[in-house]
Amino acid sequence: MARRKAPIIPDALLDQLLAGADAKTAFDPNGLLDELKKALAERALNAEMDHHLDGADEGGNSRNGYGRKTVVTDSGMLSLEVPRDRQASFDPQLIAKYQRRFPGFDDKIISMYARGMSTREIVGHLRELYGIDVSPDLISVVTDAVLDEIAAWQGRPLEPVYPIVFFDALRVKIRDEGIVRNKAVHVALGVRADGTKEILGLWLEQNEGAKFWLRVMNELRNRGVEDILLAVVDGLKGFPDAIVAVFPEATVQTCIVHLLRLSLDFVSWKDRKPVAAAMKDIYRAVDAAAGEAALGAFEDGPWGRKYPAIGQSWRRAWGEVIPFYAFPNDVRRILYTTNAIEALNSKLRRAIRARGHFPTDEAAMKLLFLVLNRSEKEWTMPAREWHMAKAQFAVLFGERFTRAMA
Repeated sequence: MARRKAPIIPDALLDQLLAGADAKTAFDPNGLLDELKKALAERALNAEMDHHLDGADEGGNSRNGYGRKTVVTDSGMLSLEVPRDRQASFDPQLIAKYQRRFPGFDDKIISMYARGMSTREIVGHLRELYGIDVSPDLISVVTDAVLDEIAAWQGRPLEPVYPIVFFDALRVKIRDEGIVRNKAVHVALGVRADGTKEILGLWLEQNEGAKFWLRVMNELRNRGVEDILLAVVDGLKGFPDAIVAVFPEATVQTCIVHLLRLSLDFVSWKDRKPVAAAMKDIYRAVDAAAGEAALGAFEDGPWGRKYPAIGQSWRRAWGEVIPFYAFPNDVRRILYTTNAIEALNSKLRRAIRARGHFPTDEAAMKLLFLVLNRSEKEWTMPAREWHMAKAQFAVLFGERFTRAMA
């Protein structure tokens, strides 16, 4: 039987705190928990003042009573007595001079915003749960602090080599000059040599286009990326040229999942399941020749004749589908069965649907960045297939892959 761990706070002290009090009210506003929070905060502030006065230059500085300050916490409003000094040089670290929110409160707001809640929904949520009245402007101020973090994140150095990079875009509705417009959010997701994933960047543009992607490739190059072994893209015309213009040795592969989804867009709802099953022979073929033969058989079959646009879309992208057949099954599964970019996009789409449209570009970037940031924290392990795929990459790409392992 597992032994109970010794409590951080001794039971005797807890009994002393609860003596003569109703335990049910301990978590109420201004209850025991708030009183403890207040006492600990004021004790810490006084300790900071002692340290400040001990380290001050000689000049007769000393305590000068207390000032009262009300701060917002995750459980309500808290009134604190903050020590003052005669020279007014004390700026505490726990709660800075002009800070009105207790540590951790901003994180709670950002967490709610990252889950797709609007500023007004957060205001209502805080009022309902904690009895706190804050303005939408305060929520905006807290979340606007994320913009500086985005700028630093977007310019950070990257790895020299990425075995796989998924590139994709999705549409968001943003109010621009009084009109709600569709804009493209572009995402690059890299897979490192150890199989772990990393969001390389997030870009917002009016339209997805090859010229824009060329600018993205140059930005990645300037941030330290020297080689991409396998670039997985959607079906945008000219995109492969933009990639190889900057990374000439990259193998460009059309995203099979994207191609399948595009194919099913032509199909009525009741036919989707049998059509998807009929298409499996195409992307599960042993090699490119067998894949093309399977595509021809599909085009001549009942579903291909009923939906001729499917075969045409595969034919148009066939030059970027062919590299897929050179890979063994372990690598193929990473590219379509466990396609990381599709899983990520589903989270982004949920957040976008919850908001409807965004008032500004910055509002869209804040939310999408926070969703991506939360997703990255969940990526603790590489894909199951990566162990086998890694050995295949070493054979297929030789020194280019081993350089990524260094």
